[in-house]
Amino acid sequence: MAIDDRPKPEQSDPSEPTAPAGTTPATDPAAKPGAWSALRPLLLRLHFYAGILIAPFLFVAAASGLLYALSFQAEKIVYSHELEVPVGDSALPLTQQVEAAEQAHPEGTVTAVWPSSEDGMTTRVLFDSPEVDEGKTLAVFVDPYNGEIRGELPSYGGSGALPVRAWTSELHRHLHLGEPGRHYSELAASWLWVVVLGGLLLWFARRRARRRELVKPARGQKKGRARTLSWHGSIGLWAALGLLFLSATGLTWSKYAGVSIGELQDKLGGATPAVDAATTPAAGGDSGHGDHGGGGDHAEHKGADVGLDRILEIARGEGIDGRTTVTVPSEGQGYVVKQNDTTWPYHLDSVAIDPADGKVLDKVSFSDYPLLAKLTSLGINLHMGVLFGLANQLLLAALMLGTMLLIFWGYRMWWLRRPTKSGALGMGRPMPRGTWRKVPLPVLLPLLAVTAVIGWYVPLFGLSLLAFLLVDAVAGAVGRARSRTAA
Repeated sequence: MAIDDRPKPEQSDPSEPTAPAGTTPATDPAAKPGAWSALRPLLLRLHFYAGILIAPFLFVAAASGLLYALSFQAEKIVYSHELEVPVGDSALPLTQQVEAAEQAHPEGTVTAVWPSSEDGMTTRVLFDSPEVDEGKTLAVFVDPYNGEIRGELPSYGGSGALPVRAWTSELHRHLHLGEPGRHYSELAASWLWVVVLGGLLLWFARRRARRRELVKPARGQKKGRARTLSWHGSIGLWAALGLLFLSATGLTWSKYAGVSIGELQDKLGGATPAVDAATTPAAGGDSGHGDHGGGGDHAEHKGADVGLDRILEIARGEGIDGRTTVTVPSEGQGYVVKQNDTTWPYHLDSVAIDPADGKVLDKVSFSDYPLLAKLTSLGINLHMGVLFGLANQLLLAALMLGTMLLIFWGYRMWWLRRPTKSGALGMGRPMPRGTWRKVPLPVLLPLLAVTAVIGWYVPLFGLSLLAFLLVDAVAGAVGRARSRTAA
């Protein structure tokens, strides 16, 4: 995925073919003879500009993503006192554990409980509390063996991210700039797949002496651009599948493209099902538990209640075991007990239970999810680094580090391609303007149509592409005017 893949006019590149098309007829990827020869300069120019202008956003996204991937293990170390306790003889009833948390924080309202699921782990009681910012809950950690309060921390979203992971997550998502900051990450995700696919086409089309140089940096290369290109292309090939995956899943969270993706998923019947926890028809069919313990208004349930311990016992009888979240009912709603073990194999079944008599109101199993909803859930958790635990996080960290190196190598090639060695500010130049005119119409028209459709559904890609074209046109007009003046 080189930023600039052209040889310098005054010096040939030993790794670059002398044929204009850059490929042999046997390996020409275009269906029509000569189409690739015309398309390649256009692709080089697009790849050049995308690499130069979008790479800073990608670098920031990769650096913050690297921190996020490492934050899972950092969280366990930093908050070991809150998360872990010495194993006792027997655990207290869950109701007593929650009462201990309520006594420590009478100003808050309990919204959810994460019962201790392993020996030596604390129970987490989530409060809607004025002590934390909007959109977050106060997590109170209780020793399940003696009711001791081990600490309290702000908790973010249904994932239960604590401050270290929440901080790095927000850094990766919007640089702590709020909604305006989300444009940076969406811009990076919108162009990442373009840079990757363009780089793959250019890399596969190169003529090379040995096939292993496709997947392994070439040996014996002299220092300079050829060697840098060899590393850039080989590592980029290994990272391509992961980067395409991150681009696709990242767009699902984006501000603008995410809306289009969500609407399309719903139309295709891929919406994620949720249990109906309404205890009366008047309460409506919306369970209101999509966040399972998030902040917001929480009108407390009043009336008969079989209690948390009985609710948990009923849920266990329905197969809801392991790591679970018990969402405390609001008025007109029942308890929702959901598995929250997002590591493979998945355990995401959920059940709604009437607090008055313990009757099961509704149940949803992960096996009942539509295929698209399953794939979306798996993709999101793989992107977040939780699907395969530590192995997932290490893979993400390696991918982010590799992305940063690819960007560094791309800029290095740009620098090495400057017109003269003496020109301190001279930089490599892209392919000349007007390359699109040489693309055959049977190739150009479908390409324009696909680009327009993608630009419509991924707005930041479309708008930024138009901005690039406008700036390039203005720069070309200024250059031509200067040439006429000089003449």
